[in-house]
Amino acid sequence: LTDFLAANNISAAQISADYQRRLDNARQNAAQSGNGDDRDAEEEEDDDDDDNDDDDDEVEDAAEQKKRKRKEEKTLQKIKQTKEFKRRKHESRRWGGSDDSDDNDGDGDGDGDHALARSMMPHNKKTKKKVVRLPGQLDNCELCGKRFTVTPYSKAGPAGGLLCPKCSKEAKDDEKARQKAAASTAGKKKTMPRARRRQTESDRLMGDVRPGAKSLVDCCVRKVADVVTDIDDFGDMPQRLLDRLSQILSKKRVLTPRTLRLFLRADCDTIDVYDSGKLEEDDFQRIFAHMGHVGRVNLRFAGQLKDGALLYMADKCTRLRHLQLGAANLISDAAWSALFVRRGAQLESLKLSELNDSLRHDIVLLLSRHCTQLRRLKLRACTHMTDASSFDNADDSTLAAIHTHCCRLSKLRITGSSQCTDTAFASLFTSWPNPPLPYLDLSSNRDVDEVRADGALTNTTTNPADQQPIGLGSAGLKALMRHSGNALQRLDLHSNRHIGIDALLDVFDGQAQYPALRDIDLSFVATVDDVVMRGIFRSCPKLKKLALFACFNARGAAATIPAGVAVVGLPNAHDHIVQGDEGF
Repeated sequence: LTDFLAANNISAAQISADYQRRLDNARQNAAQSGNGDDRDAEEEEDDDDDDNDDDDDEVEDAAEQKKRKRKEEKTLQKIKQTKEFKRRKHESRRWGGSDDSDDNDGDGDGDGDHALARSMMPHNKKTKKKVVRLPGQLDNCELCGKRFTVTPYSKAGPAGGLLCPKCSKEAKDDEKARQKAAASTAGKKKTMPRARRRQTESDRLMGDVRPGAKSLVDCCVRKVADVVTDIDDFGDMPQRLLDRLSQILSKKRVLTPRTLRLFLRADCDTIDVYDSGKLEEDDFQRIFAHMGHVGRVNLRFAGQLKDGALLYMADKCTRLRHLQLGAANLISDAAWSALFVRRGAQLESLKLSELNDSLRHDIVLLLSRHCTQLRRLKLRACTHMTDASSFDNADDSTLAAIHTHCCRLSKLRITGSSQCTDTAFASLFTSWPNPPLPYLDLSSNRDVDEVRADGALTNTTTNPADQQPIGLGSAGLKALMRHSGNALQRLDLHSNRHIGIDALLDVFDGQAQYPALRDIDLSFVATVDDVVMRGIFRSCPKLKKLALFACFNARGAAATIPAGVAVVGLPNAHDHIVQGDEGF
């Protein structure tokens, strides 16, 4: 019976409501006719004769009325749970309509809610009103005519009926298309798909912001990286593409012994493996066996590189000039000593990092005696010695010594100092006989005492002339840009909190030009805003990347980002990838 009633769209609640409504209409009509017309005696006699029958009907009507009220309350409660009821209630409040539910305790049972729910109850066909289907009932779709089960989420059609799920989805898609067209007409920026946006953000962090489609070479390299497990040989691929492939495969953590053999070529003198975490000791020895003439070795996270493979490299690789090893903790001090004795005289650059169990002070002294041709030395995060890439103990005397004795530097990095003052940095770059520096990293030079974070002072004197901020400040920035601005290519000044807005506007005023500057990092310099950004774009015509993490005053709204410039770190960076006209 339930299936039959549902299939024929018959509702017990609706039948009861229609019946009660007919009774109410009949009573109202009788009352109106009684008030307007005089009853004659014959009718009174007839009524008196039928009193007993009327009493029986009244008893029956009272029981039926109580039953009807219970069903009606259930129907009203169901209607109050629907989305259509909540929508109409919200609209009535919004447009100032009468809503007595504001006077109740918020339980939704006020007179206004009751009246609204009653107005949404199903009507019969004689009233010429649209029947409101309740969740669980069957209805025909207004557009396609298909019969479907009504749910609380059924969408209303243009004529007031309900739509089936398929038509509801099509109507939603059409609405989105109209909104998108309206936004495009209004001049708003189109939003890109989420997957494409994520890849674009990743490319921007790597400095790749070329507008338009990717080059054919770049697309081919990415495709090769996706199917690298099905490739047997890279062929005559140039070294720069091999390096790009190594970066992509290392990022995806898929550089395994099988894929490593694709990079072992007799015609290449460079091997770059940015993630050696999945390589074993035999794989490292295989590298040096296949590439005995290698001149540049770069092995990051080489946790399985041991003494045997390192000594084999020292014997086999007679042309080795550049060596970079990371996390090679299984190599002993004896193996390091043998390497420096055999190949130290020909090394031009040496970079070692994350060494926890070796490379003690006596080994470093041995390195200094045998590696006499070194042009670049980097020892970072080596536990048994002072970190050569950090300057925790550097002070003003260190900067004065650099100013006096270092006159042929091409790169300068002083980071993490909590004692160097802004005055000392300004003195370093004033009348310094050293040529202009292409690379400069003066990041994270600040006072570590949080009490003096905003106004770090070198002493407690009350004389303003003796109070100096810790780290690079306004005076130091102006001095270094006067000294190296013409040749500077990369500038890293992040976390230097005492650089003022006046100094930034003076240095990047749009009139002064820095023709070689391509990479700037001003993250955590709170004074950077949109005006400074605009000045940077005007003063640095070859700028490719600008990092502004935690610079909350810079939002890109008033600064038009030129085409080909990657601005990373803005709160709304995905809306400001490229705004210029060039390059399209």
